[in-house]
Amino acid sequence: MLVLVCYDVCTETKAGRRRLRRVAKVCESTGQRVQKSVFECQLDVAQFEALERELLAEIDAQQDCLRLYRIPSTRGFEVLEHGSFKAVDFDGPLMH
Repeated sequence: MLVLVCYDVCTETKAGRRRLRRVAKVCESTGQRVQKSVFECQLDVAQFEALERELLAEIDAQQDCLRLYRIPSTRGFEVLEHGSFKAVDFDGPLMH
């Protein structure tokens, strides 16, 4: 399934800036950044649950916001892109 990870980490303190870096690092190891605080990840259920646990361990639920959108692979699903970002096709050939 495609998972969108969106987060907003309070960076008013040094601890918040540290949390932001840790959350981004977890996301970077799992998917691709499509906006500053938005990642696309191709995951199975077990990987999704592991990612959710890792991210919940990093955020401060009193100050930060974490949203995980699970988008099942269904017929007709599409992503429309506008602007300069070009996604990596993980299912396509490795080299062009």
